[in-house]
Amino acid sequence: MEGSPVKLGRLVVVRAAWDSEAGVWVAESEDVPGLVTEADSLEALQAKLPELIQDLLDDEDGSEIELPVQIIAESFCRVHVRTGAG
Repeated sequence: MEGSPVKLGRLVVVRAAWDSEAGVWVAESEDVPGLVTEADSLEALQAKLPELIQDLLDDEDGSEIELPVQIIAESFCRVHVRTGAG
């Protein structure tokens, strides 16, 4: 992992946003170069991340570390409400 911005034990932040047109969560991380993926649900996204992060941060010497990963998800919607005539 030499040259990688991820350090031993450092928190990896993954930001996910709902793409309503595509119907998927789109995720990226500045902490893991090249991490861009999508999934139908947050659960599916979380399931994809370990293998994806492993592939992107593959260490030639075969050592293994544990990285904490935080998924920050945001989704926006509009709600129509009736207001009372006042």
